[in-house]
Amino acid sequence: MRCSAILLRSLLAGVALAALSRPVQAQNAALNARIAQLATQEEAKVIAWRRDFHEHPELGNEETRTAGIVAAHLKKLGLEVQTGVGRTGVVGVLRGGKPGPVVALRADMDGLPLTESNDLPFASKVKSTYLGQPVGVMHACGHDTHVAMLMGAAEVLSQVKKDVPGTVKFIFQPAEEGSLPGVEGGAKLMVKEGVLDKPKVDAVFGVHIQAQTEVGNLTYRPGGEMASSDRFTIKVRGKGAHGAYPWNSVDPVVTSAQIIMGLQTIVSREIKLIDDAAVVTVGTVHGGVRYNVIPADVELSGTIRALDPAVQQRIWASIRRIATHIAESAGATAEVSIEPYVPVTSNDPALTARMLPTLQAAAGPGHVREIKAVTGAEDFSFYQEKVPGLFLFVGGMAKGQDPATAADHHTAGFRIDESGLTLGVKTLATLAVDYLGSGPRKQK
Repeated sequence: MRCSAILLRSLLAGVALAALSRPVQAQNAALNARIAQLATQEEAKVIAWRRDFHEHPELGNEETRTAGIVAAHLKKLGLEVQTGVGRTGVVGVLRGGKPGPVVALRADMDGLPLTESNDLPFASKVKSTYLGQPVGVMHACGHDTHVAMLMGAAEVLSQVKKDVPGTVKFIFQPAEEGSLPGVEGGAKLMVKEGVLDKPKVDAVFGVHIQAQTEVGNLTYRPGGEMASSDRFTIKVRGKGAHGAYPWNSVDPVVTSAQIIMGLQTIVSREIKLIDDAAVVTVGTVHGGVRYNVIPADVELSGTIRALDPAVQQRIWASIRRIATHIAESAGATAEVSIEPYVPVTSNDPALTARMLPTLQAAAGPGHVREIKAVTGAEDFSFYQEKVPGLFLFVGGMAKGQDPATAADHHTAGFRIDESGLTLGVKTLATLAVDYLGSGPRKQK
Protein backbone atom coordinates (compact mmCIF):
# COMPACT_ATOMS: atom_id res chain seq x y z
CA MET A 1 0.00 0.00 0.00
CA ARG A 2 2.82 2.38 0.90
CA CYS A 3 4.55 1.74 -2.45
CA SER A 4 1.28 2.38 -4.25
CA ALA A 5 0.83 5.68 -2.42
CA ILE A 6 4.37 6.78 -3.26
CA LEU A 7 3.86 5.82 -6.90
CA LEU A 8 0.57 7.74 -6.98
CA ARG A 9 2.20 10.87 -5.51
CA SER A 10 5.02 10.62 -8.05
CA LEU A 11 2.57 10.30 -10.94
CA LEU A 12 0.51 13.24 -9.68
CA ALA A 13 3.66 15.35 -9.36
CA GLY A 14 4.62 14.51 -12.94
CA VAL A 15 1.15 15.40 -14.16
CA ALA A 16 1.31 18.70 -12.28
CA LEU A 17 4.67 19.59 -13.80
CA ALA A 18 3.46 18.74 -17.28
CA ALA A 19 0.32 20.79 -16.70
CA LEU A 20 2.42 23.79 -15.71
CA SER A 21 4.44 23.47 -18.91
CA ARG A 22 1.53 23.03 -21.30
CA PRO A 23 0.28 26.63 -21.15
CA VAL A 24 3.77 27.89 -22.02
CA GLN A 25 3.96 25.46 -24.93
CA ALA A 26 0.59 26.63 -26.19
CA GLN A 27 1.42 30.29 -25.62
CA ASN A 28 4.72 29.97 -27.49
CA ALA A 29 3.46 27.67 -30.26
CA ALA A 30 3.57 30.37 -32.94
CA LEU A 31 6.92 31.70 -31.75
CA ASN A 32 8.47 28.23 -31.61
CA ALA A 33 7.14 27.45 -35.09
CA ARG A 34 8.87 30.59 -36.31
CA ILE A 35 12.07 29.59 -34.52
CA ALA A 36 11.97 26.13 -36.14
CA GLN A 37 11.53 27.73 -39.56
CA LEU A 38 14.41 30.15 -39.00
CA ALA A 39 16.68 27.36 -37.67
CA THR A 40 16.09 25.38 -40.85
CA GLN A 41 16.90 28.43 -42.94
CA GLU A 42 20.15 28.85 -40.99
CA GLU A 43 21.37 25.30 -41.66
CA ALA A 44 23.82 26.06 -44.47
CA LYS A 45 25.28 28.99 -42.55
CA VAL A 46 25.68 26.95 -39.36
CA ILE A 47 27.43 24.14 -41.27
CA ALA A 48 29.76 26.64 -42.93
CA TRP A 49 30.70 28.12 -39.55
CA ARG A 50 31.28 24.65 -38.15
CA ARG A 51 33.57 23.66 -41.02
CA ASP A 52 35.58 26.85 -40.67
CA PHE A 53 36.10 26.30 -36.95
CA HIS A 54 36.92 22.64 -37.58
CA GLU A 55 39.60 23.57 -40.08
CA HIS A 56 41.08 26.19 -37.74
CA PRO A 57 40.94 24.71 -34.20
CA GLU A 58 42.63 26.38 -31.26
CA LEU A 59 43.75 24.96 -27.91
CA GLY A 60 42.25 26.07 -24.61
CA ASN A 61 42.86 29.73 -23.69
CA GLU A 62 44.22 30.31 -27.20
CA GLU A 63 40.85 30.67 -29.00
CA THR A 64 41.55 34.19 -30.29
CA ARG A 65 40.48 33.57 -33.90
CA THR A 66 37.34 31.74 -32.86
CA ALA A 67 36.47 34.43 -30.30
CA GLY A 68 37.00 37.15 -32.89
CA ILE A 69 34.56 35.54 -35.32
CA VAL A 70 31.99 35.02 -32.57
CA ALA A 71 32.28 38.59 -31.27
CA ALA A 72 31.94 40.07 -34.76
CA HIS A 73 28.84 37.95 -35.38
CA LEU A 74 27.16 38.97 -32.12
CA LYS A 75 27.93 42.65 -32.71
CA LYS A 76 26.44 42.39 -36.19
CA LEU A 77 23.25 41.06 -34.61
CA GLY A 78 23.09 44.13 -32.40
CA LEU A 79 23.83 42.36 -29.12
CA GLU A 80 25.73 43.81 -26.17
CA VAL A 81 29.12 42.09 -26.44
CA GLN A 82 31.90 41.58 -23.92
CA THR A 83 35.22 39.99 -24.88
CA GLY A 84 38.17 38.69 -22.89
CA VAL A 85 35.98 37.03 -20.27
CA GLY A 86 37.85 34.13 -18.69
CA ARG A 87 40.85 34.99 -20.90
CA THR A 88 39.38 34.48 -24.39
CA GLY A 89 35.65 34.04 -23.72
CA VAL A 90 32.90 36.06 -25.38
CA VAL A 91 29.53 37.00 -23.86
CA GLY A 92 26.59 38.45 -25.77
CA VAL A 93 23.38 39.80 -24.26
CA LEU A 94 20.08 39.97 -26.13
CA ARG A 95 17.36 41.96 -24.37
CA GLY A 96 13.96 40.87 -25.57
CA GLY A 97 11.03 43.08 -26.39
CA LYS A 98 9.08 41.95 -23.33
CA PRO A 99 10.00 41.96 -19.63
CA GLY A 100 11.06 38.71 -18.05
CA PRO A 101 13.88 36.72 -16.38
CA VAL A 102 17.37 36.01 -17.68
CA VAL A 103 18.51 32.74 -19.24
CA ALA A 104 22.02 31.75 -20.34
CA LEU A 105 23.01 29.51 -23.25
CA ARG A 106 26.57 28.18 -23.31
CA ALA A 107 28.97 26.74 -25.91
CA ASP A 108 32.63 25.74 -25.47
CA MET A 109 35.23 26.73 -28.07
CA ASP A 110 38.51 24.82 -27.56
CA GLY A 111 40.06 22.00 -29.52
CA LEU A 112 42.31 19.14 -28.40
CA PRO A 113 46.01 18.31 -28.92
CA LEU A 114 45.35 15.56 -31.49
CA THR A 115 46.36 15.08 -35.11
CA GLU A 116 43.25 14.49 -37.21
CA SER A 117 43.07 11.32 -39.33
CA ASN A 118 39.82 12.12 -41.20
CA ASP A 119 39.90 12.52 -44.97
CA LEU A 120 37.75 15.66 -45.11
CA PRO A 121 38.23 18.77 -47.26
CA PHE A 122 38.04 20.84 -44.06
CA ALA A 123 40.15 18.51 -41.87
CA SER A 124 42.51 20.28 -39.50
CA LYS A 125 46.16 20.67 -40.49
CA VAL A 126 46.92 22.96 -37.55
CA LYS A 127 50.09 22.37 -35.51
CA SER A 128 50.90 23.77 -32.08
CA THR A 129 52.75 22.90 -28.89
CA TYR A 130 51.25 21.45 -25.72
CA LEU A 131 53.24 20.95 -22.51
CA GLY A 132 56.36 21.65 -24.52
CA GLN A 133 55.62 18.96 -27.10
CA PRO A 134 54.73 19.51 -30.79
CA VAL A 135 51.13 18.41 -31.42
CA GLY A 136 48.39 18.55 -34.00
CA VAL A 137 45.21 20.38 -33.02
CA MET A 138 41.73 19.02 -33.72
CA HIS A 139 38.12 19.54 -32.76
CA ALA A 140 37.82 15.95 -31.58
CA CYS A 141 34.92 16.52 -29.18
CA GLY A 142 32.55 18.64 -31.26
CA HIS A 143 33.14 22.06 -29.74
CA ASP A 144 33.21 23.46 -33.27
CA THR A 145 29.58 22.35 -33.63
CA HIS A 146 28.66 23.85 -30.26
CA VAL A 147 29.97 27.28 -31.26
CA ALA A 148 28.22 27.12 -34.64
CA MET A 149 24.91 26.01 -33.09
CA LEU A 150 24.96 28.79 -30.50
CA MET A 151 25.84 31.38 -33.14
CA GLY A 152 22.85 30.08 -35.08
CA ALA A 153 20.60 30.30 -32.01
CA ALA A 154 21.74 33.88 -31.42
CA GLU A 155 20.85 34.81 -35.00
CA VAL A 156 17.47 33.09 -34.79
CA LEU A 157 16.56 34.77 -31.49
CA SER A 158 17.70 38.16 -32.73
CA GLN A 159 15.17 37.84 -35.56
CA VAL A 160 12.31 37.30 -33.08
CA LYS A 161 13.69 39.70 -30.47
CA LYS A 162 10.47 41.67 -30.05
CA ASP A 163 8.65 38.50 -28.95
CA VAL A 164 11.32 37.29 -26.50
CA PRO A 165 9.96 37.68 -22.93
CA GLY A 166 13.18 38.43 -21.08
CA THR A 167 16.93 38.45 -21.61
CA VAL A 168 19.20 35.84 -23.21
CA LYS A 169 22.90 35.69 -22.36
CA PHE A 170 25.11 33.80 -24.84
CA ILE A 171 28.27 32.38 -23.23
CA PHE A 172 31.09 31.29 -25.55
CA GLN A 173 33.57 29.64 -23.21
CA PRO A 174 37.25 28.79 -23.64
CA ALA A 175 39.22 25.88 -22.18
CA GLU A 176 36.46 23.39 -21.36
CA GLU A 177 39.02 20.62 -21.91
CA GLY A 178 41.13 22.15 -19.16
CA SER A 179 43.90 24.67 -18.81
CA LEU A 180 47.59 23.94 -18.46
CA PRO A 181 48.58 22.62 -15.02
CA GLY A 182 48.41 25.42 -12.48
CA VAL A 183 46.49 27.76 -14.81
CA GLU A 184 42.90 28.62 -13.93
CA GLY A 185 40.46 28.74 -16.82
CA GLY A 186 37.26 27.47 -18.39
CA ALA A 187 33.84 27.75 -16.80
CA LYS A 188 35.31 28.08 -13.30
CA LEU A 189 37.16 31.27 -14.25
CA MET A 190 34.21 32.70 -16.19
CA VAL A 191 31.96 32.20 -13.16
CA LYS A 192 34.62 33.76 -10.93
CA GLU A 193 34.71 36.79 -13.24
CA GLY A 194 30.93 37.22 -12.98
CA VAL A 195 29.57 35.72 -16.19
CA LEU A 196 26.35 34.77 -14.38
CA ASP A 197 25.85 38.33 -13.13
CA LYS A 198 24.97 41.73 -14.67
CA PRO A 199 22.33 40.74 -15.61
CA LYS A 200 21.95 37.95 -13.06
CA VAL A 201 21.16 34.61 -14.71
CA ASP A 202 18.15 32.60 -13.49
CA ALA A 203 18.89 29.35 -15.39
CA VAL A 204 21.51 28.01 -17.79
CA PHE A 205 21.27 25.54 -20.68
CA GLY A 206 23.93 23.77 -22.72
CA VAL A 207 24.10 21.09 -25.40
CA HIS A 208 26.82 18.65 -26.43
CA ILE A 209 26.99 16.83 -29.75
CA GLN A 210 27.04 13.03 -29.37
CA ALA A 211 28.83 10.94 -31.99
CA GLN A 212 27.14 7.68 -30.93
CA THR A 213 23.57 9.04 -30.95
CA GLU A 214 21.64 9.16 -34.23
CA VAL A 215 20.87 12.61 -35.64
CA GLY A 216 17.42 13.92 -34.79
CA ASN A 217 17.55 12.70 -31.19
CA LEU A 218 18.06 14.38 -27.82
CA THR A 219 19.19 12.60 -24.65
CA TYR A 220 19.32 13.79 -21.05
CA ARG A 221 19.34 12.67 -17.43
CA PRO A 222 17.90 14.44 -14.38
CA GLY A 223 20.30 14.70 -11.46
CA GLY A 224 23.87 13.42 -11.84
CA GLU A 225 24.51 13.05 -15.56
CA MET A 226 28.29 13.28 -15.94
CA ALA A 227 31.05 12.43 -13.50
CA SER A 228 33.34 14.60 -11.46
CA SER A 229 36.89 14.63 -12.78
CA ASP A 230 40.13 14.97 -10.84
CA ARG A 231 43.78 14.68 -11.83
CA PHE A 232 46.21 12.79 -9.61
CA THR A 233 50.00 12.69 -9.68
CA ILE A 234 52.19 10.18 -7.82
CA LYS A 235 55.93 10.81 -7.55
CA VAL A 236 57.72 7.62 -6.60
CA ARG A 237 61.23 8.19 -5.25
CA GLY A 238 63.71 5.37 -4.82
CA LYS A 239 67.42 4.94 -5.42
CA GLY A 240 69.00 4.73 -8.86
CA ALA A 241 71.54 2.12 -9.90
CA HIS A 242 73.15 0.42 -12.88
CA GLY A 243 70.62 -1.84 -14.59
CA ALA A 244 73.06 -4.75 -14.19
CA TYR A 245 73.12 -4.36 -10.39
CA PRO A 246 69.45 -3.93 -9.33
CA TRP A 247 70.26 -5.02 -5.75
CA ASN A 248 71.98 -1.67 -5.33
CA SER A 249 68.75 0.18 -6.11
CA VAL A 250 65.41 0.93 -4.58
CA ASP A 251 63.68 0.46 -7.91
CA PRO A 252 60.95 3.07 -8.50
CA VAL A 253 59.97 1.41 -11.78
CA VAL A 254 58.97 -1.88 -10.16
CA THR A 255 57.41 0.00 -7.26
CA SER A 256 55.36 2.12 -9.69
CA ALA A 257 54.18 -1.02 -11.45
CA GLN A 258 52.98 -2.42 -8.12
CA ILE A 259 51.22 0.87 -7.33
CA ILE A 260 49.47 0.86 -10.72
CA MET A 261 48.18 -2.65 -10.10
CA GLY A 262 47.19 -1.75 -6.55
CA LEU A 263 45.14 1.21 -7.75
CA GLN A 264 43.03 -1.13 -9.86
CA THR A 265 41.57 -2.67 -6.71
CA ILE A 266 39.95 0.60 -5.65
CA VAL A 267 37.11 0.41 -8.12
CA SER A 268 36.95 -3.37 -8.33
CA ARG A 269 37.01 -4.04 -4.58
CA GLU A 270 36.14 -0.88 -2.65
CA ILE A 271 33.35 0.85 -4.63
CA LYS A 272 29.80 -0.50 -4.66
CA LEU A 273 29.40 -0.39 -8.44
CA ILE A 274 25.77 -1.46 -8.41
CA ASP A 275 25.03 2.00 -6.97
CA ASP A 276 27.43 4.26 -8.88
CA ALA A 277 30.16 3.94 -11.47
CA ALA A 278 33.70 5.12 -10.77
CA VAL A 279 37.01 5.18 -12.62
CA VAL A 280 40.68 5.33 -11.65
CA THR A 281 42.89 5.47 -14.75
CA VAL A 282 46.67 5.86 -14.89
CA GLY A 283 47.34 7.77 -18.09
CA THR A 284 51.07 8.58 -17.98
CA VAL A 285 54.21 6.90 -16.67
CA HIS A 286 57.46 8.85 -16.86
CA GLY A 287 60.77 7.53 -15.63
CA GLY A 288 64.28 6.84 -16.80
CA VAL A 289 66.31 7.91 -19.83
CA ARG A 290 68.26 4.76 -20.73
CA TYR A 291 67.44 1.05 -20.99
CA ASN A 292 70.22 -0.11 -18.66
CA VAL A 293 69.89 2.52 -15.95
CA ILE A 294 67.46 2.21 -13.04
CA PRO A 295 66.23 5.77 -12.42
CA ALA A 296 65.91 7.41 -9.04
CA ASP A 297 62.27 8.38 -9.51
CA VAL A 298 59.15 7.78 -11.60
CA GLU A 299 56.07 9.97 -11.99
CA LEU A 300 52.56 8.65 -12.63
CA SER A 301 49.48 10.68 -13.45
CA GLY A 302 45.89 9.82 -14.14
CA THR A 303 42.22 10.68 -13.79
CA ILE A 304 39.55 9.95 -11.19
CA ARG A 305 35.86 9.87 -12.11
CA ALA A 306 32.92 9.58 -9.71
CA LEU A 307 29.18 10.23 -9.75
CA ASP A 308 28.87 10.78 -6.01
CA PRO A 309 30.95 13.19 -3.87
CA ALA A 310 31.28 10.62 -1.08
CA VAL A 311 32.69 8.06 -3.53
CA GLN A 312 35.03 10.72 -4.88
CA GLN A 313 36.43 11.39 -1.39
CA ARG A 314 36.84 7.68 -0.71
CA ILE A 315 38.84 7.22 -3.91
CA TRP A 316 41.12 10.11 -2.98
CA ALA A 317 41.86 8.51 0.39
CA SER A 318 42.44 5.07 -1.16
CA ILE A 319 44.90 6.37 -3.74
CA ARG A 320 46.95 8.02 -1.01
CA ARG A 321 46.85 4.92 1.21
CA ILE A 322 47.74 2.41 -1.51
CA ALA A 323 50.51 4.47 -3.12
CA THR A 324 52.27 5.44 0.09
CA HIS A 325 52.08 2.00 1.72
CA ILE A 326 53.21 0.09 -1.39
CA ALA A 327 56.13 2.49 -1.77
CA GLU A 328 57.01 2.12 1.92
CA SER A 329 56.98 -1.68 1.60
CA ALA A 330 59.62 -1.40 -1.14
CA GLY A 331 61.79 1.06 0.77
CA ALA A 332 60.70 3.94 -1.49
CA THR A 333 58.48 6.94 -0.91
CA ALA A 334 55.41 8.15 -2.80
CA GLU A 335 54.17 11.72 -2.87
CA VAL A 336 50.51 11.91 -3.93
CA SER A 337 48.83 15.10 -5.12
CA ILE A 338 45.21 15.33 -6.27
CA GLU A 339 43.97 18.31 -8.26
CA PRO A 340 40.17 18.65 -8.40
CA TYR A 341 39.05 19.59 -11.92
CA VAL A 342 35.26 19.61 -12.20
CA PRO A 343 32.37 18.54 -9.96
CA VAL A 344 29.52 16.26 -11.03
CA THR A 345 27.40 17.66 -13.86
CA SER A 346 23.99 17.53 -12.21
CA ASN A 347 20.81 18.60 -13.99
CA ASP A 348 18.33 20.35 -11.73
CA PRO A 349 15.44 17.84 -11.48
CA ALA A 350 12.68 20.47 -11.35
CA LEU A 351 14.12 22.42 -14.27
CA THR A 352 14.59 19.21 -16.27
CA ALA A 353 10.96 18.18 -15.72
CA ARG A 354 9.78 21.67 -16.56
CA MET A 355 11.68 21.79 -19.87
CA LEU A 356 11.01 18.21 -20.98
CA PRO A 357 7.94 19.23 -23.04
CA THR A 358 10.16 21.74 -24.85
CA LEU A 359 12.65 19.00 -25.74
CA GLN A 360 9.86 16.73 -26.95
CA ALA A 361 8.37 19.48 -29.08
CA ALA A 362 11.78 20.34 -30.58
CA ALA A 363 12.81 16.77 -31.49
CA GLY A 364 9.37 15.21 -32.00
CA PRO A 365 7.67 12.15 -30.48
CA GLY A 366 10.01 9.25 -29.74
CA HIS A 367 13.19 11.28 -30.23
CA VAL A 368 13.87 12.31 -26.61
CA ARG A 369 15.07 9.72 -24.12
CA GLU A 370 16.57 9.55 -20.66
CA ILE A 371 20.01 7.96 -20.44
CA LYS A 372 22.19 6.46 -17.73
CA ALA A 373 24.94 8.58 -16.23
CA VAL A 374 28.30 8.62 -18.02
CA THR A 375 31.83 8.86 -16.66
CA GLY A 376 32.83 11.64 -19.02
CA ALA A 377 33.08 15.05 -17.37
CA GLU A 378 32.01 18.60 -18.24
CA ASP A 379 32.90 21.92 -16.62
CA PHE A 380 29.33 23.08 -17.31
CA SER A 381 28.94 21.85 -13.73
CA PHE A 382 30.48 25.09 -12.44
CA TYR A 383 27.50 27.03 -13.80
CA GLN A 384 25.13 24.49 -12.24
CA GLU A 385 26.72 25.09 -8.83
CA LYS A 386 25.46 28.67 -8.99
CA VAL A 387 22.11 28.49 -10.85
CA PRO A 388 19.72 25.72 -11.97
CA GLY A 389 21.04 24.16 -15.17
CA LEU A 390 20.17 21.58 -17.80
CA PHE A 391 22.81 19.96 -20.01
CA LEU A 392 21.76 17.58 -22.77
CA PHE A 393 23.11 15.72 -25.78
CA VAL A 394 22.27 16.25 -29.46
CA GLY A 395 22.62 13.35 -31.87
CA GLY A 396 25.49 13.62 -34.34
CA MET A 397 25.71 10.10 -35.80
CA ALA A 398 24.48 9.32 -39.33
CA LYS A 399 21.07 7.68 -39.55
CA GLY A 400 21.27 3.90 -39.54
CA GLN A 401 24.91 3.75 -38.43
CA ASP A 402 25.90 1.22 -35.80
CA PRO A 403 27.11 3.21 -32.75
CA ALA A 404 29.84 0.60 -32.28
CA THR A 405 31.40 1.72 -35.58
CA ALA A 406 31.29 5.46 -34.80
CA ALA A 407 34.64 6.92 -33.75
CA ASP A 408 34.61 7.97 -30.13
CA HIS A 409 35.05 11.49 -28.81
CA HIS A 410 38.68 12.50 -28.17
CA THR A 411 39.99 10.31 -30.98
CA ALA A 412 41.72 11.26 -34.24
CA GLY A 413 38.89 9.82 -36.33
CA PHE A 414 36.04 11.62 -34.54
CA ARG A 415 33.45 12.95 -36.98
CA ILE A 416 29.93 14.34 -36.96
CA ASP A 417 26.94 14.15 -39.30
CA GLU A 418 26.20 17.84 -39.76
CA SER A 419 22.51 17.27 -40.49
CA GLY A 420 22.04 17.10 -36.70
CA LEU A 421 23.07 20.71 -36.10
CA THR A 422 19.72 22.27 -36.96
CA LEU A 423 18.06 20.42 -34.08
CA GLY A 424 20.71 21.86 -31.76
CA VAL A 425 19.98 25.40 -32.93
CA LYS A 426 16.23 24.91 -32.55
CA THR A 427 16.59 23.27 -29.13
CA LEU A 428 18.76 26.06 -27.70
CA ALA A 429 16.45 28.79 -28.97
CA THR A 430 13.22 27.14 -27.83
CA LEU A 431 14.65 26.26 -24.41
CA ALA A 432 15.40 29.96 -23.99
CA VAL A 433 11.98 31.31 -24.98
CA ASP A 434 9.99 28.60 -23.19
CA TYR A 435 11.94 29.11 -19.97
CA LEU A 436 11.57 32.89 -20.22
CA GLY A 437 7.87 32.53 -20.93
CA SER A 438 7.30 30.55 -17.74
CA GLY A 439 10.11 31.77 -15.52
CA PRO A 440 10.04 34.08 -12.50
CA ARG A 441 8.96 37.57 -13.50
CA LYS A 442 11.17 40.44 -12.52
CA GLN A 443 12.11 43.90 -13.70
CA LYS A 444 14.86 44.13 -16.29
